[in-house]
Amino acid sequence: MRPDEEKLWAIGAHLAPIIGLSFIPPLVVWLVFKDRSAFLDRHGKEALNFQLSLLVYFMVSFVLIFVIIGILTTIALVILAVIFMVLATVKAANFEDYRYPLTIRFIK
Repeated sequence: MRPDEEKLWAIGAHLAPIIGLSFIPPLVVWLVFKDRSAFLDRHGKEALNFQLSLLVYFMVSFVLIFVIIGILTTIALVILAVIFMVLATVKAANFEDYRYPLTIRFIK
């Protein structure tokens, strides 16, 4: 793959979940391009792990809403998720690797 294509797909894997598509875009990028590009394999896997971790964290926050603290944890999760996804996008645009903090590594 050409470097500009790799960069575009990596950026998409990190940014597409912001518009509400959750783990689907990173999953598609990783499954389609993991064998064609080591860069996209790393970024797709990292973005997918982060989105799956967020899904788990949001489920826990939903349960905690009944104890009021879940509202605060949900707001904090949304803010942190956007910040981390933007940071990952900037790193992908510079052809650098990025490791999301607080991520459970479901896919190694």
